[in-house]
Parts: sequence; structure tokens; C-alpha cells
Amino acid sequence: MIPSLRKPFNEKFTPEKYKKLLQAMEEACGTPVQFRVSETPCFFPEPLLELMAQYGKELIHQLESLEYRKASFAAIPPDFNVPREAPHPMFIQVDFGLSRGADGQIQPKLVELQGFPSLYAYQALLSQLYIEVFGLGEGLHYLYGGLDWESYKKLLRRAIVADHDPQNVILMEIDPLHQKTLPDFLLTEKLLGIPTVSITDIEKRGRELFYEKAGKRIPIRRIYNRAIVDELVRKNLKLNFRFDEELDVEWAGHPNWYFRMSKFSLPYLRHDNVPRTQFLDRVERIPEDLQNYVIKPLFSFAGLGVLINPTKEDLAAIPPEKRSQYILQEKIKFEPVIETPFGPTKAEVRMMYIWVDELLPVMSIVRMGRGMMMGVDHNKNMEWVGSSAALYE
Repeated sequence: MIPSLRKPFNEKFTPEKYKKLLQAMEEACGTPVQFRVSETPCFFPEPLLELMAQYGKELIHQLESLEYRKASFAAIPPDFNVPREAPHPMFIQVDFGLSRGADGQIQPKLVELQGFPSLYAYQALLSQLYIEVFGLGEGLHYLYGGLDWESYKKLLRRAIVADHDPQNVILMEIDPLHQKTLPDFLLTEKLLGIPTVSITDIEKRGRELFYEKAGKRIPIRRIYNRAIVDELVRKNLKLNFRFDEELDVEWAGHPNWYFRMSKFSLPYLRHDNVPRTQFLDRVERIPEDLQNYVIKPLFSFAGLGVLINPTKEDLAAIPPEKRSQYILQEKIKFEPVIETPFGPTKAEVRMMYIWVDELLPVMSIVRMGRGMMMGVDHNKNMEWVGSSAALYE
């Protein structure tokens, strides 16, 4: 989007540099990256990134009302209602699609938001390696709010480890060695010195939780939770503890916010950048132009269950008793704004926030695509698409 940066990057690009980027990522992560990394970073005007950061904060703060807190209690399944809920989420993701407004200007439109962690270690590395491998110079940045690498690491450590011994803080996931996000887990281990532990390997004694390392049982005092409830339920996993019981453990990002700040929030938001959204069971009249809408399940990741071009037959196939678990949302028309050798490409920008003392935007994940949706599964057999970074002057 910045021609003075875009044009020379495209002209100087070589497959060898891209290969070097992937090799550098694999070496730093200690494992191959299983999802597609784009050949290019995205160059965004700083005012556009600032606008998205501000929009995200406004939307997040809208959900602080007592009215919404009461309404969103219904979103939390009783079995996953964790005691001692924090007053706000610690990690928040707000995803924007870049669309073109009636005035011809690029406008961010909300795709969704989530009170749950994302790739806070991986994305910082990817952003930095784009700059280094492609020789983009010191005038480009990826961190926001005046943060540099050292202050960002300090903030991340405060959020995840707090004042605990790192060995008593764990990153908790379902079968982490077989997750696509393993590179982020391993980088988090290196950065903060905390272990990654599979949720099924956690033991419970009384109110305490433990994991085992080198034959020694180590108490868990704080959990950085990366386990998605949807996957837990889908796999019908048997755990040695319950989320809804009183445990002597702290949460680095309280799990209840996964439900409270989610697609469930979208019908409650009022903002120019929020597409019209309704709970499916509250739709009084099905739109005639159904092709201009999408149907999304409330609690799923990576586009699972999303109907991008729904038909009346698709609607009829959803049982009435399950319609409260879906939303009907106006479709966002993504504008292809990134010039690539394969033509203009669309971008979805995730604004990543950390909320310790104050709500801070820290950096962005970008997903590039030319398919119907922005996920990797919808952009197969394509080049210059996939996971990317937002750089600005």
C-alpha cells in the first residue's frame, strides 16, 4: 500500500531470499512452520494501522458494560465457567478486513474479535526476519505504542510469567507437538523459559495442579492457556481436572473471556466498522440477498463451520435448537490492496492487544489471500499468500 516500498520489493524479490526466510524461521523456531508464510510483508501507512488500533480499543471497551457482562454470561458453558474471573481479558485479537468505502477510501471492517492469545512470540520473529532477510533497513517497524523489542519482551513476561518462577508457569495446549502453532510455543519457551505442557498430562492433587519433568512432579502456579474448548469437546478428551472447580492456580488470560469476547459479541457492537450481525435464531426474515451474508458458528477457530455463500437449504439444515449458536453477518467485500506478481491480493489485519495495566495494541498479524476466505485452507496452490506481517515507516 506504500508504492515507494512495494514496487522495489517486488522488483528485487528472488526465490532464494524467500527460501532463506523460511530457513531462518525454521532454525529460530526449532521446527518447520506448517502453515504457509507469504513471500512478502505488507507495507501499511501508519495512520491506517493507528486507525485500526483505535477502532479495536473502542470495540473492546464497548463490551465492558454491565449490560453486556450479564448477556455474555449465557455464552459460557457451565463446565467451562472458570472461578475468579478477571475483570478484563489479558490478550485480545481484533481482525479487520480492508474494504473500499463509498468515498473510495480504504476502510477497516470488523471480521471478528477474540479474548484469547495469538502468536505473540512467532509474529514478532517473523516481522523482524522479513526486515533482516530482505534487507529492508532500520526505518521500518512492526511494534506499536512506542514499544521496542526489549520493552515488548518485558511486557510479555509481565503478562505471562508475572512474578512467578518460570518453571511454575506453563503454556497449556492440547497435544502441542501436533499443533500448527508449535513454532509459537517453542519460541515462547525460549523467550520466557516456561514449559509447554499437554493438557492431558496435567495431574491434580487436592486443589493443586502439577506436571512432570525428568521424573519430578512440579507444581503449576500460573497457566498461559492455549487450549481451544471447541477442540477439547470435539475430541472428547478426558482431563484430570475440571475447568469449573476451585484450583490454586492463576490464569495468564482468564479462560472465560474466550466466550465473553468472541463472535457472540458481534451482535452487541455498535460502530461504523461493524457489519450488521444477528444471532441466527433471532433473524425475523431471511434476507433475499443471502449471497451477501455469511453464517458463522459462535465458537470455532480457523474458519471451521463457516458458510461463506449460504443458501436457504444450508439454513434449513441447521436445527432450530442449534441456531442460537450461529450468527448471520453481512459479508465484507475485501479490496485487493497488496500488489504482487500474481495480481492484487487481499489482506486481513489482526490487531493484537495485551492488557496488563492498560489496553495496549502491540503488533499485527496479516493474512494474505485471493480465495473466498483468508485462511490458508482457502488459498491452496497459490503464491504470495498466507501468513505475513504489517510493517510501517
